[in-house]
Amino acid sequence: MAGTFVIAQGGGPTAVINQTVVGATLEIRKRHPGAKVLGSIHGVRGIRDGNYVDLSAIPEDRLRLIAGTPSAALGSTRDKPDAAYCDVILNGLKKAGADAFIYIGGNDTSGTQQILTDAAGGSIAFVHAPKTIDNDLEENDHTPGFISAAEFVAGAFLSVDLDFRALPGIYVGIVMGRHAGFLTAAAAAWQLDPDSGPHLVYVPERPFSAAGFIDDVRATLDRHKRCIVAVSEGVSTADGKALV
Repeated sequence: MAGTFVIAQGGGPTAVINQTVVGATLEIRKRHPGAKVLGSIHGVRGIRDGNYVDLSAIPEDRLRLIAGTPSAALGSTRDKPDAAYCDVILNGLKKAGADAFIYIGGNDTSGTQQILTDAAGGSIAFVHAPKTIDNDLEENDHTPGFISAAEFVAGAFLSVDLDFRALPGIYVGIVMGRHAGFLTAAAAAWQLDPDSGPHLVYVPERPFSAAGFIDDVRATLDRHKRCIVAVSEGVSTADGKALV
């Protein structure tokens, strides 16, 4: 059975979100010749409104160009569907004749797929294609979206460090990543030498101490005459109090 597959993009676009669309479409073509692949415009809103583009009609050479295109080719959405909204989505999928729905995104996208899975009762297959800069999924080396974000963070801190060599001081940069420290740790990936920043890196996996932080900064200033600090947005004290 060829079937009909619906693909949508959700959440913030990253440099790889289009590659997932292309990869999924090409794999469907290979495994299910003759299948229809519909791209939902602006995430689940496209399903709600019946707004699709026929990805199966796009020649492979042109489709591969999308993989190297920034942003989200299908358009994204920040909608976080509740149960009622998911009923509308489910009806939209049925109207489109969908046999499977592949939703690319992060935490909220995963939650939407769980609600839809429970509501559909097996009539439609729901797949969550992860896209997260947080790199917080188990059983994999890295998540799509993490590497490009890590390179951005590393480059940003390299630039800050070079600026502070000319005008010494203290810089504290808060890095995204929720409760995982991978992206914050990436701030040190492009250090030029032992004198380079970030000199201090604080991740959620270790409890944060204000007193220890002050001591660390003072010691770093004594050693380097400047202090570049990378702090994860998810850091907390030993008693679980969030700092950001």
